[in-house]
Amino acid sequence: MRSVVVIPARYASTRFPGKPLAPLMGKPLIEHVYMRASEAKTVSRVIVATDDRRILEVVRQFGGDCVLTGTGHRSGSDRLGEVAGSLDADVIVNVQGDEPLIDPGVIDAVVQVHEGEERPDIVTVAVPVGTPRDYSDRHIVKVVTDSRGYAMYFSRAAIPGGWEDNASKALKHVGIYAYTRDALLNFVSLPVGNLEKTEDLEQLRALENGMRIFVVRLDVFKGIGVDRPEDLQRVEGIMKEMKEKAEDAVPGEIKGAS
Repeated sequence: MRSVVVIPARYASTRFPGKPLAPLMGKPLIEHVYMRASEAKTVSRVIVATDDRRILEVVRQFGGDCVLTGTGHRSGSDRLGEVAGSLDADVIVNVQGDEPLIDPGVIDAVVQVHEGEERPDIVTVAVPVGTPRDYSDRHIVKVVTDSRGYAMYFSRAAIPGGWEDNASKALKHVGIYAYTRDALLNFVSLPVGNLEKTEDLEQLRALENGMRIFVVRLDVFKGIGVDRPEDLQRVEGIMKEMKEKAEDAVPGEIKGAS
């Protein structure tokens, strides 16, 4: 089975124009995402899909694979759909272009579900919500699954209702998707549904049309999305801390060796 990661990256972000090219630890943000995704063991190729030639040029400068897409896509998955038509792949993974700390192991986890007997249309990830505040936060997307782990509904509302005292049992959705190629091409051909419009959640388009979304449950997800310029400082602090820990793990006698 051949799996490919596609990273949608657009320049004209409303909250953070030019975000993929923002400097982080001396490199553009998109380079960090690309390199982390490239560490996944289950994928054979990583591609950036962008609507802007500035991003295209930067990705190619650091040796990455990049394709230019149209500018009229409503969502990242719609941008993936344009690329998918020309890809020789069984599974296409949508990794957000603003996740410089994405764990390659999470990518492997969603791909490996497709290697089993079930073969759902889409695989995604969820972690425990954790706190009553997050449970009520409309910026945090929640998901409810059936007994087999398939998504029943995604919402910005507090679902299941009345779980304020059991927020650790509620599930927070993590926006990574692994589609079968056929499912992705089908998904982007579908009209935007009423639930997707109401919740502003593209995955509801799939549920409204009978597609099956399997949810991988993880205990924790350490990725941090960069939504605004001020998020860069927080992410850089975490990356510096990770670098220091890695250096401390190296035996003293070979530290700094060339």
